[in-house]
Amino acid sequence: MNQISVLFLACILAGFALVHMPTVSFLAGLASFFHVIGALAILVFSIAILYLGVKALFTKF
Repeated sequence: MNQISVLFLACILAGFALVHMPTVSFLAGLASFFHVIGALAILVFSIAILYLGVKALFTKF
């Protein structure tokens, strides 16, 4: 359970890396695409971590 949470956290950090990636001349056309993909990765994996946390909280009782 802990390993998957760390994996999801790494995916969130990768999303932040895509959002804050500097535009290089040959990738300048894809910059908006990387922003969208990065934002979606941050949202999806943040929700997944929240789900795992809530599930772990309520299965203890």
